[in-house]
Amino acid sequence: MHTTITMKFAVPFAGALLLSACASGPKPPDWQLEAKGSMERSVAAYMEGNSRVEMAELARARSQLSRTGRADLLATAELLHCATRVASLVFEPCAGFETLRQDASEAQRAYADYLRGQVQPQSIALLPAPQRAAAAGDAGAVQGIADPLSQLVAAGVMLQTGKASPAVIVQAINTASSQGWRRPLLAWLNLQAQRAEQAGSSEEAARLRRRIALTQGSSSAVKGSQ
Repeated sequence: MHTTITMKFAVPFAGALLLSACASGPKPPDWQLEAKGSMERSVAAYMEGNSRVEMAELARARSQLSRTGRADLLATAELLHCATRVASLVFEPCAGFETLRQDASEAQRAYADYLRGQVQPQSIALLPAPQRAAAAGDAGAVQGIADPLSQLVAAGVMLQTGKASPAVIVQAINTASSQGWRRPLLAWLNLQAQRAEQAGSSEEAARLRRRIALTQGSSSAVKGSQ
């Protein structure tokens, strides 16, 4: 069996699984291995809060994938890149994907719409199975998603569409914390702190601000977060 590059639409959208590789079979081409490694490092760097490394690795992955002349492979990388933003409550157009939309698959286009909270009901069936219930507005579905990145993406989408309950926010915080993902953790903690302040819960807001400061550590902010 040979190595192939695929979008994991059949399973939760996982940051570390841009490429699927089999232990047996011929050695995969260098571009596949290099693209896989670069995308994994790019995702990890972004979630940790290091934008410089993230963008450098993303550029390497794009370079390797462009050698194939396949828009669908580049679209895979762009969707993963944008999914990390949604997981961290950065809601913006997925510009890299939009330049490829015309040549992307129907499932990829549905996922891009999902990331913006704009997936059409008739396209929900094209999403990864665990994301379908979240796309339909089932807040309880978030907790049932096993993959951490997929879970945070679902929570981010629900927040965009106004369907994120307090329990969803707590779950997102716990997930980001357990993974040691500083960037999304800070984003979700800040959201929770703002809501506590708006509700007049000054003691809770103060507790959350202390946790935010602790998460930031010795730096005043996540590197490159702005």
